[in-house]
Amino acid sequence: MQVLVRDNNVDQALRVLKKKMQREGIFREMKQRRNFEKPSERKNREKAEAIRRARKAARKQAQRDGLIPAAKPKPRPERKPRPGGAPGSAPLAAAPTTGTPR
Repeated sequence: MQVLVRDNNVDQALRVLKKKMQREGIFREMKQRRNFEKPSERKNREKAEAIRRARKAARKQAQRDGLIPAAKPKPRPERKPRPGGAPGSAPLAAAPTTGTPR
């Protein structure tokens, strides 16, 4: 997995890498592989995951068909702005105005 480091900004590159790894499921796989999982336990876990996915798909389809009401989105807490603005953004300097267009 590759991440582009721009302007020697390692923190931003690490955030991008972590996000990519999260999306690919690498952290979950690492957690599962910490301990040995017996084949029977693995089969039971995969079967339970398949049932969970099927239930979720059926619930989504029922919501689309109008059989059950759609889940209301949770209210997101308002985020306070960070002091100094967004990271990596420089304040825009005002251009001097002379009154004559260029």
